Amino acid sequence: MPWQVSAKPVHAHQLGSTPVPAHDMFHFRRPLRQHRVTRTHRAATCMAADAQHIMVNACTGKMGHATAEAVVRAGLTLVPYSFTGSSEAVAVGNVGVEGIPVELVGPEERQQAMEQAKREYPDMIIIDFTLPQAVNDNAKFYCQNQVPFVMGTTGGDRHQLLEDTKISGVYAVIAPQMGKQVVAFQAMMEMMAQQFPGAFSGYNLAVTESHQVTKADTSGTAKAVVASLQKLGLDFSESQIKKVRDKGAQLDEMHVPSNALDGHAFHTYTLTSPDDSVSFQFQHNVCGRQIYAEGTVDAAIFLSKQVKSQTEQRIFNMIDVLKAGAMR
Repeated sequence: MPWQVSAKPVHAHQLGSTPVPAHDMFHFRRPLRQHRVTRTHRAATCMAADAQHIMVNACTGKMGHATAEAVVRAGLTLVPYSFTGSSEAVAVGNVGVEGIPVELVGPEERQQAMEQAKREYPDMIIIDFTLPQAVNDNAKFYCQNQVPFVMGTTGGDRHQLLEDTKISGVYAVIAPQMGKQVVAFQAMMEMMAQQFPGAFSGYNLAVTESHQVTKADTSGTAKAVVASLQKLGLDFSESQIKKVRDKGAQLDEMHVPSNALDGHAFHTYTLTSPDDSVSFQFQHNVCGRQIYAEGTVDAAIFLSKQVKSQTEQRIFNMIDVLKAGAMR
């Protein structure tokens, strides 16, 4: 059987997914491998020829892997390359996502890999779930290559992220929260802030957020909700958000199920009147990653439609996706 560089979508479902350790910074080092093209792969290629092409960076992380699986479940074509850190590119080589072999590309081949992927998948959209410290560099790279992207990674310099994307003219969905129902809650809080500014003036606020220990930054969702609460008259800064990463505290104080310690998002916002006679509490608790993965795929489908329609607006958030009725 001859070997050749894979230039078509591979869309098989025989193999199981194989999660691997979380990735490091978004860089590449190793030349692209060649993939054996089997009869199964050719048949899958024909079936997926008209599907939207999605690259997920990086499939080595738990969130990225869950999103790649959601791409396949949605009937879209998962681009069989993933930009990842040099350690994974060398140590792992490739991963399996719902039966699709995905090549991990190391730092030194970043531009070459992008150019090849653009030739093979000209309508490609990139989904980014990497690390906070890689956000701005990754976004600049996508913008320089004029590839639409969904930025699911939190952290980084968000102002610079938006500015770089705006200047480039690239289409993008940028949001700190990809879970559909959580986004709806955020929208509700913002609408209340717009309709009733100052309604909670004088009240005290306490915000606690708990995530798996590997999440380094403070929750972007908590920051967004706090911004709405500030408009409602609450004197509170992002630095006052209590970040819980200790597993003991997560079990005892936040009541996170033990089987969700490695993947959860528990948030509690408590508003109390000055004399403690009145209190309000908003809470949203998520176990697992599927809610975010599915919402991210919806965002990618939405973004593809905006690109094809050449809409004047080019930068979107998840509330735009919700308003468009673009949720499956």
